[in-house]
Amino acid sequence: MPARARMPLAAVMAALLLALTGCQSDAQAGSSAEGVRLAEVEIASTPRDLEGPSTAVLPELDIEPVTRWPDPELPATVTDAQGTQTVVHDVSRILALDLHGTLARTVFELGLGENVVGRDTSSSFPEIADRPLVTANGHQLNAEAILELGPSVIITDTTLGPWDVLLQMREAGIPVVVLDAHRSVDNAGDLIRQVAGALGLPGPGAELAERTETEIAGALEEIAAIAPTGEDRLRMLFLYARGQANTYYLFGTGSGADQLIEGIGGIDVATEIGWQGMQPMTDEALISARPDLVIMMTSGLESVGGVDGLLTSVPALALTPAGEQRRVVDMADAEVLAFGPLTAGVLEAMAVAAYSPAALAEVAP
Repeated sequence: MPARARMPLAAVMAALLLALTGCQSDAQAGSSAEGVRLAEVEIASTPRDLEGPSTAVLPELDIEPVTRWPDPELPATVTDAQGTQTVVHDVSRILALDLHGTLARTVFELGLGENVVGRDTSSSFPEIADRPLVTANGHQLNAEAILELGPSVIITDTTLGPWDVLLQMREAGIPVVVLDAHRSVDNAGDLIRQVAGALGLPGPGAELAERTETEIAGALEEIAAIAPTGEDRLRMLFLYARGQANTYYLFGTGSGADQLIEGIGGIDVATEIGWQGMQPMTDEALISARPDLVIMMTSGLESVGGVDGLLTSVPALALTPAGEQRRVVDMADAEVLAFGPLTAGVLEAMAVAAYSPAALAEVAP
């Protein structure tokens, strides 16, 4: 009997996230609170002794295109992440769609924002907010809504479905470029180059990737200068929750959460206990992980009734240092694992929330 083909970890995680995310409002997709820069705050001398929850907020959300007058080199022939060769002749009507809104933001940062004709639920930054939605019931692609916009090219990944909708778009003659769904600190630049290549903008793509990678390196250096070291490093855990479905997952190696945690100077305890990708949480795993701090998506924390509801629905958490001190850091769903051009800002915002929550309290609306 032939061996069964194994789906890549990124595809499995994307499919699971899509199934569990459900309806996410535009308000949940991004935060309107005011962020603060890491250099502007006073870092707690003993972060492990901090108590209470905090929300990570991006320092700024403004789009800064690398060029105002992009000149696409068309036609652009690309072989996408699925091995499909696609020729893009026209970028005048672009749809860039994924679970985190990363692809649309990348198109705007490349200078082609005016050519974007629609958006997904997670793409809610101010510059795109007036474009019509092509997703329904949370993150389900709507074929009719897409066709009504007459896109000349669709850039997406495997985080949105159903897949039949994208096949329908190809049958309608629309070029569909499917990029790698994996998101991490390390591949932010590569993802930008992939988007740029599909749009015939290799030069601006290289410039934006270099800018993003330089910003990431600067953020990592700045965080390393203030984060605890050695045995004082905080033990951190990324917990995915959907209270309505009584669903709880731990994110481990290869999920992107591992690099986020390492980037802000923490110890990813899910990786430490051997957790691969996304797996259902168990009380034993949670207790053995002994986290000092739990990271969550904002809507996930809201779905369980905040920290009080979380401790009630997951009583094992109360037996950990994070539960005892109510140390939960949340961040908007569309931002926390988005990476791409936002990577440096996400790292900085998470570091402020982890090491100087008092600074966030001072600017809270």
